[in-house]
Amino acid sequence: QVQPVESGGGLVRSGASLRLSCAASGGTFRRYAMGWFRQAPGKEREFVAVISRYNGNIHYGDSVRGRFTISRDNAKNTVWLQMNNLRPEDTAVYYCAASTSLYATIASAYNSWGQGTQVTVSS
Repeated sequence: QVQPVESGGGLVRSGASLRLSCAASGGTFRRYAMGWFRQAPGKEREFVAVISRYNGNIHYGDSVRGRFTISRDNAKNTVWLQMNNLRPEDTAVYYCAASTSLYATIASAYNSWGQGTQVTVSS
């Protein structure tokens, strides 16, 4: 199965943009739906976005819809999360995950997870 590795986190000011990358190795990337989740201190892991195996279905969490964009390139085994107009409440560790489901918005549907990348947004 694929093993995701995230990169691109950092410290930015409110209103800024960041692009997270997730490179997956060890499996057939195109067979996996890829999702992004985040977890802030003291809070549960939250669904951010998912892109299905062949880009046919994309879904966002309510708190990021209209600001974040997920995309993938199966030839590069990579999925990205473009985050615009960041807010302090977007501060969290962001995780990339792979699911053998066609399309999933719940964490339990994901088979493998990256280690996470920290995103901090200052006001």
